[in-house]
Amino acid sequence: MIDLIESIMPRVKKKLIEIEEKLASTTDSKEIAKLSKIYSRLKEIENLKEDIDYLLEDIELWEEIAKEEPAALEEIEKTKRKIDEKISEMISLLIPQENMKGVFMEIRAAAGGEEAALFAADLYRMYYMYSTKKGWKIEIVDSHKTDLGGYKEIIFFVKGKESYRFLKYEMGVHRVQRVPTTESGGRIHTSTATVAVLPEVKDVDIKIDPKDLKIETFRASGHGGQYVNKTESAVRITHIPTGIVVSIQTERSQYQNKEMAMRILKARLYELEQEKKKSEIDGMRRSQIGSGDRSEKIRTYNFPQNRVTDHRINYTSYRLKEILDGDLDEIVLKLQEAEVREKITRGDFFEDK
Repeated sequence: MIDLIESIMPRVKKKLIEIEEKLASTTDSKEIAKLSKIYSRLKEIENLKEDIDYLLEDIELWEEIAKEEPAALEEIEKTKRKIDEKISEMISLLIPQENMKGVFMEIRAAAGGEEAALFAADLYRMYYMYSTKKGWKIEIVDSHKTDLGGYKEIIFFVKGKESYRFLKYEMGVHRVQRVPTTESGGRIHTSTATVAVLPEVKDVDIKIDPKDLKIETFRASGHGGQYVNKTESAVRITHIPTGIVVSIQTERSQYQNKEMAMRILKARLYELEQEKKKSEIDGMRRSQIGSGDRSEKIRTYNFPQNRVTDHRINYTSYRLKEILDGDLDEIVLKLQEAEVREKITRGDFFEDK
């Protein structure tokens, strides 16, 4: 990772000089604001690199001391952790995100029946614990539980300033290999669940013609006991041009369910527009989660080997329990590093998003 940072810094310094020259020659307030924002980000990257250099010097010093004082090894490990934190901050600055309120996440059981539903519940728990560690708030929007405590599907909102930057890598098919609690013969089964990540963007103008909406109400089931069965509080909204359907029944109020359904619809339409801009024919959710077939996996959770493998970057960790307990940063950092390397190749680093 240090080699990646070293390769970036000459470009950062060159870009800083270019922006300084542009700022000195323009009087356009919008241009000044845009350039100043990029300049501030690049200066922060430069400052983090200086911090990393100082910490690397500290490690050299502690390594010399450790030759005679073994206790210095603990200081070396502490310093390495500080470097990792600085690198994580730097990568976040190199991958700017749009002005997000947070993200909607949708987890659905796919291949594997009841075991897939139980795995979907495990994934929700993993994201819940990860979000808690990051200081983000979780709000369940809708869910359909199974008798054994799994989820056929669960939709939830993660509210956090940088939630999309870290969670966007989770979109796709997740595969689990383990002996299910429902299996008496002790055989290892392979099951899958799909994850979709839909950002809710601030101040984005998604125009929806009311004539393009089909809004239906129906009696909710599962949440709220007898009350919801007596009233048509659940809402189903169909966006006719795209065929996108959103159904919400969590809240007792029809108005609240409709408001939440519209938020999710706007998020899906926004992502659909982003996909069109990238000339990808399929809609957002299909491009993210495919059919749920095992061959489309992005990540495998193998219990017998205590292994988690992310197939997009061919990275394997043998810390399955810790990762399922919400310690996702190990994998996320590797995925962010891969994205940065791709940006270097494309040369589209320092444009403001």
